[in-house]
Amino acid sequence: MKKSLLLLLFAVVSMSSYAQFEKGTKYVGASLTALNLSYSSGEKFGMGLEAVGGYFFADSWMLTGRLEYRHEWKAAPAPDINSVALGAGARYYFVQNGIYLGAGFQYQHVASKVDYIQLPLEVGYCFYLNHYVSIEPAIYYNLCLNKFSDGSKVGFKLGLGFYF
Repeated sequence: MKKSLLLLLFAVVSMSSYAQFEKGTKYVGASLTALNLSYSSGEKFGMGLEAVGGYFFADSWMLTGRLEYRHEWKAAPAPDINSVALGAGARYYFVQNGIYLGAGFQYQHVASKVDYIQLPLEVGYCFYLNHYVSIEPAIYYNLCLNKFSDGSKVGFKLGLGFYF
């Protein structure tokens, strides 16, 4: 009896989690990006806020658009830096376990009049609180194409996603 109930529970959970990844589903999310690591020796710490919108154009495949604001604290005597990034990309969701892979293209403008062209790559997990809301931790790597050592970043982000 216990095995039957457990099997039924797993079947229900797997069916309900698949509905979020179906074609036509829309997505809105917000993330706190933190714990940045860079190849630049002058950076101490960075934090940011990210807004993401998406649309599932096929089952498990989502097109995304993102906007991010970031503040980086620098080691003295360098001044702190603010930046804004705008990008687009895609995510692929593994239906069986909620893990997703993301890739894209973004433009980042830094207040010191430096512009970076980046390829953001990420691996994340969707932990569903209910049918529509998820907590999404992710690890990302922003590969800078024009100034590799200054513009490339590795970090962790924690987000909240809404599927409708």
